[in-house]
Amino acid sequence: MKGAAEASATGALPPLVDIRNLSIGFGGPPIVQGVDLVVRAGECVALVGESGSGKSLTARSLLNLAGAGATVEAHRFRLQGRDAKAFGAADWRRLRGTVTGLVMQDALVSLDPLRTIGQEVAEVLSEHRLLPGRKAIGARVLDVLARVGIPDPGHRARQYAHQLSGGLRQRALIASAIAGEPDLIIADEPTTSLDVTVQAQVLQVLAGRVRAGAGLLLISHDLAVVAGIADRVLVMRHGRVVDSGPTAEVLTRPRHPYTKGLIAAIPSSASRGRRLTGAAQAIHRDGGDPRPAPRQEVVLEVRGIAKHYAGAAGYGRPAFATKALDDVSFVVRAGEVVGLVGESGSGKSTCAKIVLGLLAPDRGSVRLLGQPWSGIPETQRRGLRPRLQYVPQDALSSFDPRYRVSDIIGENLASHARAGRAARVVELLEQVGLAADIAARNPSSLSGGQRQRVSIARALAAEPALIVCDEPVSALDIGIQAQVLDLLADLRARLGTALLFISHDLGVIQHLADRVLVFHHGKLVEQGPVGEILTHPTDAYTKALLASQPRLELDQALA
Repeated sequence: MKGAAEASATGALPPLVDIRNLSIGFGGPPIVQGVDLVVRAGECVALVGESGSGKSLTARSLLNLAGAGATVEAHRFRLQGRDAKAFGAADWRRLRGTVTGLVMQDALVSLDPLRTIGQEVAEVLSEHRLLPGRKAIGARVLDVLARVGIPDPGHRARQYAHQLSGGLRQRALIASAIAGEPDLIIADEPTTSLDVTVQAQVLQVLAGRVRAGAGLLLISHDLAVVAGIADRVLVMRHGRVVDSGPTAEVLTRPRHPYTKGLIAAIPSSASRGRRLTGAAQAIHRDGGDPRPAPRQEVVLEVRGIAKHYAGAAGYGRPAFATKALDDVSFVVRAGEVVGLVGESGSGKSTCAKIVLGLLAPDRGSVRLLGQPWSGIPETQRRGLRPRLQYVPQDALSSFDPRYRVSDIIGENLASHARAGRAARVVELLEQVGLAADIAARNPSSLSGGQRQRVSIARALAAEPALIVCDEPVSALDIGIQAQVLDLLADLRARLGTALLFISHDLGVIQHLADRVLVFHHGKLVEQGPVGEILTHPTDAYTKALLASQPRLELDQALA
């Protein structure tokens, strides 16, 4: 990729994007200010920084999608050598899909639920009349789906977004963005929430387009992903670029304190035993791990559970049965953090649902605090139910939209006298690092990190012995992720709460977990101490999983 970028820089073609002193506001002080951005053909430029730093707003301005009421000003705003400040509505419509393609973070939201994947990919081709006739468009759709690594494209083209896995949906979204062969691709967090193997596949597709001569503007909070694909990086904070340059230089020899703080907040095996927040000022590598050792008391016992799903016939295929889990056994002890890893469809979420009592296993048993948990009616589980809590990936969707924060946390305070509930809510908010006045607010007015803290406070209200955490930090930016991980580590140490922690980020597991369970095709292929399994794996799948994980050389970056 870098060779193509260098050739482009010295050639006669103008940059795909050439912006000087960009400012974007909505009637008040500018949200984005003084940004210079250049993207050339055959080059990947990354924008990194925390939520609210202006990354997405800057990228959307390249499509005239900054939002209603936005004022976009720049000393220079040229796209493919043309002055975009003079563009009319028709010019911007022609630009989208043909000159510029957009890949969003959440494919399920971005894809039309009423259209098939084939129709979604074909839209840009028919709308801009890029190919003559339905036959030629259909052939291009199948070709593009195959190019992004979607198996059996003829079958998948007839399916809807909800019928695809997360990885297939994301690849379908990329296919719709590149179907018109745009010169510039804008990818806004395209791999967030994807497991490491699917993430690697998606990045290969994008890298392939760059090698073919397209420009790529990548927005990501994952600095390891950026290190593996970007030629140059711009670090944004509060709407301004605070650090920029060649990727290797910025990420291994950062100049700005903010960049150093972002890098120091990345969880990894090197960060075990230390806090991630404020880590740039207090880094130590004494090899010790001051966290308390788990106790011997067994909180959760899972023995030989199995689960199968029946699939209906359709699209010319016979009915089938999918083995979601097969003979899975493990235990979780008091105060222990056990990580669950594996690609999408490996059985992690099915296992979590069985542990939570939301799904009955076909075979095997689950015991919670020594008592039967699976295979019994919910009425018999009711007494133990508060001791097992859940923190989801998307906190907001798990909240009743009519409730204030105090109501959400109060749901788990049924045993408290009404007069003491308000004080207990404030106590729980303070325990997760939130101010007391948050109690009166609606969750929709909170940031992502604040909502996740409310979700954790709700779980703690029941004084649980075990919390099941399902990708609780995967959609959070680096700084907020660090705060939540530090919070979970503190609560584990202070309260002795055990965690069953599902994550696709092996760095998070290496930082937080005591033991790790590796799932593959419904089987538990490897389990043991996290330092042993993720440093010296014996199973071929675990080795492949580790090989797919993007890496950033932290030792040099933090020196």
